[in-house]
Amino acid sequence: MRAILPYVWVGLGGFLGANARFIVGRMAAALFGTAFPYGTLIINLTGSFLLGLFATLATHRLSDFAQEIRLIISIGFIGAYTTFSTFEYEAHALLEDGKWLYAMTYLFASMFVGLLAVRLGIILAGKLATGHA
Repeated sequence: MRAILPYVWVGLGGFLGANARFIVGRMAAALFGTAFPYGTLIINLTGSFLLGLFATLATHRLSDFAQEIRLIISIGFIGAYTTFSTFEYEAHALLEDGKWLYAMTYLFASMFVGLLAVRLGIILAGKLATGHA
């Protein structure tokens, strides 16, 4: 039973984070409209802030944060709320470690190759949907 508990904690945090993302996205659309992805921007920025805050506190005050709390908040809640925060945190860690080439490669691949991957997925889906694959 103990082996499954980490998955329960991540799942609980994920449930809360996914719902928080849904709520924030809807609120942003209601407040600012949908001409610009304000909701996603707000989610990415607040998620990055929360991960930086929590990860730093957890690192410096290790004994204050039980492993269950880390799983619920970092991986579960923030992971479901936004994966962008993890991307930003990992890029920052590479820069902080002086691994500039790795950091720039990671940033470039994530942003530009990721955009290309989205485009390719859209093209493939269009072909599959029309039967022209």
